[in-house]
Amino acid sequence: MRVVTGIDIGGTKCAISFACLDEEKIKFLDKVRMDTEREDFAQAVKEFIRIIRLKLNENPKWRLCSIGISCGGPLDAQEGLILSPPNLPKWERADIFTPLKRAFGVPVMIQNDADACALAEWRMGAGKGCQNMIFLTFGTGMGAGLILNGRLYSGTNNLAGEVGHIRLAKEGPVGYGKGGSFEGFCSGGGIADLGRKRAEEALDAGKPPLFCPGREDLPRISAKSIAEAMEQGDALAAEIFDTVGEYLGRGISLLIDILNPERIIIGSIYARQRKTLEKRMLEVVEAEALRASARVCRILPASLGEQIGDYAAVSVGIKAYEELYSDGMKEMRVI
Repeated sequence: MRVVTGIDIGGTKCAISFACLDEEKIKFLDKVRMDTEREDFAQAVKEFIRIIRLKLNENPKWRLCSIGISCGGPLDAQEGLILSPPNLPKWERADIFTPLKRAFGVPVMIQNDADACALAEWRMGAGKGCQNMIFLTFGTGMGAGLILNGRLYSGTNNLAGEVGHIRLAKEGPVGYGKGGSFEGFCSGGGIADLGRKRAEEALDAGKPPLFCPGREDLPRISAKSIAEAMEQGDALAAEIFDTVGEYLGRGISLLIDILNPERIIIGSIYARQRKTLEKRMLEVVEAEALRASARVCRILPASLGEQIGDYAAVSVGIKAYEELYSDGMKEMRVI
């Protein structure tokens, strides 16, 4: 049985998945979770190798054919280097490729998490069957993975899709180091930032919101706590999410006008808060985007759920195998 290994690297946890293709679907065979070694990337890679060897020894019928890695950027995907991403600052020029290639002699590929999730949703999720698709992370940050003309587009130096850096307003919550950015308005951290500002104003006016009864609660405000307050009928929380929906619509309108996609797939917070955000977002898209382009674009929540990180890493592994062997997909079928 030909098996792909996917390594999903997060700031606190890593997941190593083992999968094969079964009738065009990814079939997961096993999965190992581990804490991320934040200080010593070389030790982390040694642990990846140990776990993969262990599972291959436990399953002698498995034949490892590729390894895919999904990790937050910045990355040098060509050289296989992780370049001190915000959640792993000690991983400076962390060489992932060389030890894995030496250990297993199979194709290895790394992609940033937005690109990897785009591949997964395009292959197996809400983007399946289309040629032009944008995946928006909308989680801790706001980034995009771009599928253009049926291929992943990474740009000249793998920085395509950094849509969170686009400024949508002169002032506003900070994201990607820029006030009023797309990430500032449409990310977990940005929503919390906006919530703190609005809560301070409400406290000054003597009208504390449910998500912040007193000033001592300001540091604890999160996107989740604001959403929970909104569900309990808090008016200010509802206003905050209305603002988020507005700026989500503005950002999406720009992407529709520039890239003319068939589908925009949105993950994480949007997938959980679609009922709250969709109406306002669509109103703005209708008002701002080119009508002919907006008409052919469907905006959908990600469909792979909480397991999208596993699908993403394995999808990168499949891509690595495809690029080495033109008939790779046929060879990887379950035997």
